[in-house]
Amino acid sequence: MQITTTELFLAALLVIFSIPYLVWRLLGRRNWAPLVVVQIIGGVLLGPGVLGAAIPEVHAFVFSESVITALNGIAWWAVMLFVWVAGIELDLTAAWKKRSETATVALLALIVPMGFGALAAAGLLTTDGWIGPNGAYWQVLLGIGMACAVTALPILILFMDNINILRSNLGQRILRYASLDDLAVWAMLALILLDWDRMARQAGFFLVFIPSALIVRRVISGAEERDRWILGLIWLIASSLFADWAGLHYMVGAFLSGAVLESRWFKLERLDTFRDTVLMTVMPVFFLSTGLRTSWDMGGLDVLLAAGLLLVASVAGKLIGVTIAGRILCWPRGEAAIIGWLLQTKALIMIIFANILLDKLIITSATFTALLLMAVGSTMLTMPVVTALLKRHQIHRDAEG
Repeated sequence: MQITTTELFLAALLVIFSIPYLVWRLLGRRNWAPLVVVQIIGGVLLGPGVLGAAIPEVHAFVFSESVITALNGIAWWAVMLFVWVAGIELDLTAAWKKRSETATVALLALIVPMGFGALAAAGLLTTDGWIGPNGAYWQVLLGIGMACAVTALPILILFMDNINILRSNLGQRILRYASLDDLAVWAMLALILLDWDRMARQAGFFLVFIPSALIVRRVISGAEERDRWILGLIWLIASSLFADWAGLHYMVGAFLSGAVLESRWFKLERLDTFRDTVLMTVMPVFFLSTGLRTSWDMGGLDVLLAAGLLLVASVAGKLIGVTIAGRILCWPRGEAAIIGWLLQTKALIMIIFANILLDKLIITSATFTALLLMAVGSTMLTMPVVTALLKRHQIHRDAEG
């Protein structure tokens, strides 16, 4: 009996949703990482480098071209929604009120790991296989450097919620620092993606986007709550389409479409529920599609060594940068370590960042795989280390925020 594409698609979904959840349950769940981390690892294991290498016939049969096409469509929509919400959740108003402190921490937490990452990248780029066919040396250097400096704001929110500091004064301070760095990451990405052959289109995007955003803000702020969500989604799609046409990538448009909106228009509880629903229902498909893009063609050992080098650069750079900020601002003992470890969380935003560089052929699949493994490693370290540090230093958690 012939198996249809629909049946293969549903079989793939069954694997994507069931196996990571069962593993997460068996390994203790909240004690060490949220489900999303296990789903990212599951995507890598189901990719060509692991499942495809171990059982190539099964991998090719289940993840056929037609199934991958269908999964990719869901993955594109999932990550657009996720990045849009991340943009909405940026609280630049709070950052501006405490701009001196926020700017000091955010700048050092960004520049130092970026410098460490760029140095590590310079070492990698002495050998072939890391620069994509459309990539220039400076683009890959900046791209890897920024990947080492990224903080995954949505995952950071999940982590702080798990350890009950999200609504505390400490948690709200960390969100301010991460918000400013998140904005800088997307600005750097726009710089890396500048295409001199398409400068007219890219300039046109910003010339049209800015007045359009002002009109959309006025329309959405004046609409009823239910209409705000629908109008916001229409704005998301239009911005993503226009950004991709301009050569910036649709995810840049998705982020900007959310960043110009106010979170208070959508209510905090509704945003939390919406983000959790996206993470639960469609983002696992994005994780799989990410795993299907991993490559070990350069050799597993080379990729693993590169990932280890980038992990050291990322974690050390973030901790050193935040420690310097803590000395300048006279933080209590132990606070800089906690903030530094939380801000070095990578996961989703870095994976999205690296996906864009791979889509544009700026980096190779091997570089993407090393960055993905670095992101998983840094994220896996966060929860156990921060939990231990909180107990050791007994940092006060003020629930009032």
